[in-house]
Amino acid sequence: MMSIDGLGDLWDTLFGAQPDPPALLVLITGAVALVVVSTRLPWRIARNAITIAHEGGHALVALLTGRKLHGIRLHSDTSGLTLSAGRPTGPGMILTLLAGYVAPPLVGLAGAWLLGGNRITLLLWVAVALLLAMLVMIRNAFGVVSLLITGALVFAVSWYATPQVQAAFAYAGVWFLLLGGVRPVVELQRLRSRGRMPASDADQLAGLTPFPPLFWVGVFAIVNLAALLAGALLLAGPILTDAGLTTG
Repeated sequence: MMSIDGLGDLWDTLFGAQPDPPALLVLITGAVALVVVSTRLPWRIARNAITIAHEGGHALVALLTGRKLHGIRLHSDTSGLTLSAGRPTGPGMILTLLAGYVAPPLVGLAGAWLLGGNRITLLLWVAVALLLAMLVMIRNAFGVVSLLITGALVFAVSWYATPQVQAAFAYAGVWFLLLGGVRPVVELQRLRSRGRMPASDADQLAGLTPFPPLFWVGVFAIVNLAALLAGALLLAGPILTDAGLTTG
């Protein structure tokens, strides 16, 4: 059993604030995330993390609105599927459909808020907890492997890595969620314009509301860009401090 002192040390590790990272680290991790999002092959590989957040958003809102969650599937082509049961119309279904595309940058915004308070280790452990909770609902082998690898990587960084590596990993991950949430919306509209996604979230929302699919694509874009802007401002704290633009 862990001693009282050990529990105290663990509590301090989780909820204590780490030192401000260098401004250069914040800039470099943001630049790396932008390159990954903008470049075809790295994006193709890393996009799976966006899919995990996307499907996790569907699943969480389905549960919060009283729908019965049947399971989540993640596929090797970075697509995913979340199945839930309940009323096929109404606010619960609308919110569940709405949650997918906006989930990655909103998760990134929550992460930026934690990083703004220098809660780097807490952020990493929360990520592990969310991945483990999602693992219970995965219904295919690729999805299980994806979550296990992702969770193991995050846990290993949080447990074994130096504070500097933890900071770099956390900032890169949050930047990636913020930036990576925008590109799928652009891809969605591009595919829709070619008639290749007739059953997209936007089209399903249009079938449940008076608003056309393009309206919902616009909602996704506005929410994601707003989350990106707010998250970037939170992450820029060390940069502003180094530049002498903050007080206190």
